[in-house]
Amino acid sequence: MSGKVAILGVQVNNRTRDETLHLLSAWLVTDSPQIHQIATVNPEFIMMARRDSSFARVLQSVDMATPDGIGVLLAARVLGHRLPERLTGVDLTEILASMDNPRPNLYLLGAAPGVAEEAGMRLKMRFPGVQIAGAFSGAPDDDTVPEILGRIRASGADTLLVAFGAPEQDKWIARHRQELAACGIVIAIGVGGTFDYLSGRVPRAPRLIRRIGLEWLYRLIRQPWRWRRQLALPQFAALVLWERLTGKGKASVTSHGSTDK
Repeated sequence: MSGKVAILGVQVNNRTRDETLHLLSAWLVTDSPQIHQIATVNPEFIMMARRDSSFARVLQSVDMATPDGIGVLLAARVLGHRLPERLTGVDLTEILASMDNPRPNLYLLGAAPGVAEEAGMRLKMRFPGVQIAGAFSGAPDDDTVPEILGRIRASGADTLLVAFGAPEQDKWIARHRQELAACGIVIAIGVGGTFDYLSGRVPRAPRLIRRIGLEWLYRLIRQPWRWRRQLALPQFAALVLWERLTGKGKASVTSHGSTDK
């Protein structure tokens, strides 16, 4: 089920969880020094990209863009195509933590001080054998780059999870792709609030709530300060419907092989 679906100009990969696992494994065992960037795309990302051309270019250049959010799945369906399932930052982190052949060496970067370390400890409890190379709160500022790169290089990590928030985390990875590759990083993912969830500081919505697509409402109730961010959702829905009605976005799908973008 390989391919991409264009939603308001942003390409989202059409892969199942198993296909994603296969591709991550293939990247980790390759001898190429290339780094692979992954973005988890939700409706807010797509609306940000419409306002921020530099962020739009980053999303165009990533090696994988997973659908994060029920809104992306529904938009794809309105535009005439089905995406198989959501793959959030939490999902991707858990996939990586569960892998054993190959077994990635994870570095957790970002979130508030101490949160990445807590998330790493929780992952070790849930996934015996997971390799956590290191954890550091850091910051996306340029003056912190030398310290961050030094820590990553010394850790021996091959997979980097960055929780600086969007779009900063994704732009940061894109700016430092070559330096990260030189440090041994093969896969770099912007994971947003993943460490807050994994550490237990922010409870994730129950599985049933996630399955019926109301995780956004659960998060809004628990974190009412998020209401400003949710304002993008009605505009996103209106634009998707307009593209469907005008025929501009209907079933815009491209195919690709199993080991490339």
